[in-house]
Amino acid sequence: KGGSIMPLLVCSAQSCVYNDAECCCKGDIQVGGDHAEKCQETCCSSFRERKGDNARSSMGTPCQKIDVDCEARNCTFNESCKCSADKIGIAGAAAKHCDQTECASFEEK
Repeated sequence: KGGSIMPLLVCSAQSCVYNDAECCCKGDIQVGGDHAEKCQETCCSSFRERKGDNARSSMGTPCQKIDVDCEARNCTFNESCKCSADKIGIAGAAAKHCDQTECASFEEK
């Protein structure tokens, strides 16, 4: 295992260039929300809107398990800025900017 926890990721941000059938093609993501106290105060900082020439994702191989760096220090799953959850969800079906996404799995400590 190498000590690294890789949560199962389900991403509903279909408008993200890295989204492929609710899987992520980026390989790793960053969850923002330094002072978050609820889901709505977090975001996927790695979100990039799909538009124009990048209408279809060609950004890598879609993965269900992914490395998640997390700035949401108030989350119970945050262990030294890494997500330790077994499974997380990123919400933001109609997102056009990272601020319109959120980590739906955030749980305040």
